[in-house]
Amino acid sequence: MTDNLIEIRDLNVAFGTQKVVRDLCLDIRPGECLALVGESGSGKSVTAHSILQLLPDCDTHSSGSIRYRGQELLGAEARTLQKLRGDRIAMIFQEPMTSLNPLHSIEKQIGETLLLHKGLGGKAAQARILELLRLVGIQKPEERLKAYPHQLSGGQRQRVMIAMALACEPELLIADEPTTALDVTVQRKILLLLKSLQQRLGMSLLLISHDLNLVRSIAQRVCVMKAGQIVEQAPCETLFSAPQHPYSRVLLNAEPEGEALPRDEREVVLQVDNLNVQFQIGGGLFRRKQYLRAVDGISLSLQRGKTLGIVGESGSGKSTLGQAILRLLDSEGSIRFQGEALDGLNQKQLRPWRKQMQVVFQDPFGSLSPRMSVQQIISEGLEVHSHSTAQQCEQQVIQALEEVGLDPASRHRYPHEFSGGQRQRIAIARALVLKPALILLDEPTSALDRTVQKQVVALLRQLQERHGLTYLFISHDLAVVRALAHDMIVIKDGKVVERGPSHEVFEAPQHPYTQELLAAAHPA
Repeated sequence: MTDNLIEIRDLNVAFGTQKVVRDLCLDIRPGECLALVGESGSGKSVTAHSILQLLPDCDTHSSGSIRYRGQELLGAEARTLQKLRGDRIAMIFQEPMTSLNPLHSIEKQIGETLLLHKGLGGKAAQARILELLRLVGIQKPEERLKAYPHQLSGGQRQRVMIAMALACEPELLIADEPTTALDVTVQRKILLLLKSLQQRLGMSLLLISHDLNLVRSIAQRVCVMKAGQIVEQAPCETLFSAPQHPYSRVLLNAEPEGEALPRDEREVVLQVDNLNVQFQIGGGLFRRKQYLRAVDGISLSLQRGKTLGIVGESGSGKSTLGQAILRLLDSEGSIRFQGEALDGLNQKQLRPWRKQMQVVFQDPFGSLSPRMSVQQIISEGLEVHSHSTAQQCEQQVIQALEEVGLDPASRHRYPHEFSGGQRQRIAIARALVLKPALILLDEPTSALDRTVQKQVVALLRQLQERHGLTYLFISHDLAVVRALAHDMIVIKDGKVVERGPSHEVFEAPQHPYTQELLAAAHPA
């Protein structure tokens, strides 16, 4: 018998002829937090998915050994794996919108795990679900039980995923980028929650992350992966204070840096006055309708070639504001773009303006069609909005891919063949290819590792300077906002609580909520 909870020996995983994990050896001890760090495509998630045998059967070749308490999992029967999944070993996935069932309520999805593994139903299950939702910081959980995934913000969906994973108090929790979609204040709460649960339950935690600040605050050991191999393994503080491998040093020095490029442009591209968005959240036949005001009287002005950072917690109204400005949501108030009033136009009248206003969404996997190749995804806008020939479209797609750091030869592949970070770069290329005047960037770097974030920030600056692009930049990552935004607004509960030049807000925040956000981003 071994003292290790998980033992991985000589693991090799290949998709077709492409080897993505090579001769990997790894131990996870009871009660410890082990972090796997590395860039997108390094093999971190493939390694984690191999433990629960969640890799696709088609064209996947695995060899080696993965043992849980001495029991072999590689090639185990489906019945054996079903007993372990969600009960003894649970997983939090990176992209909650694609992991949650859009047809089932939050209560039903968490309750399914409790019923399957604990035989818990009815009032007892509901009480446990409410307890879990409170644990992960869901406000007014009673009102969220009947909600569906699309009715929650990105951060709220991720918290539901965490609640579901913790439902049966597993021995091993595999957390694949568990705080990617969360704002900094909630990240701290989730980290404290995971730490306390680990201590209380003696739970092991395998943390996969590109956020090295997160890793440093919770992990006991760190394994650094590159090109499918572990290149360095050390206790957490040892790795951070004295990294041995050159690649480890590259990761540690990859924090986004710099400031927004100085701009003297005075022309106002976007003017928004007293914008309001509300959603019906209750009522109906024989009942009084209830509304949630997601955006409450927000005004802003954005000059050509500048970046406006929009900061706030999940559910504060950031993404709703951005989508309302682009007329993707119904709203009340004035929206003027390049001097034209957009708020009075119907969808047909808006169509010529769509070329000038592009968007990069938070969830790259959800926003890219799985049935279209990269070439088709990026060229779709060109086919709709320009009169380019097929050959011209292809050349523009190649140029866009080169600009975002992807191999143009990959344009005939499909989204599922790329890592999360690579998919987001495809989404950015799709927005850039039309050379728009305004791009809404909705958490464009949240799915990227730090080295790629740094590259993307530099790329966005370069494109802004070259083409005079104007950005609306929505993010909970304050390091990225500071590096890119000229001005910023801070939103809480649908209202602007602070605004001003970015450097002034960062150096001397006036509102207590802004001070809380900055303190959470740089914990002592």
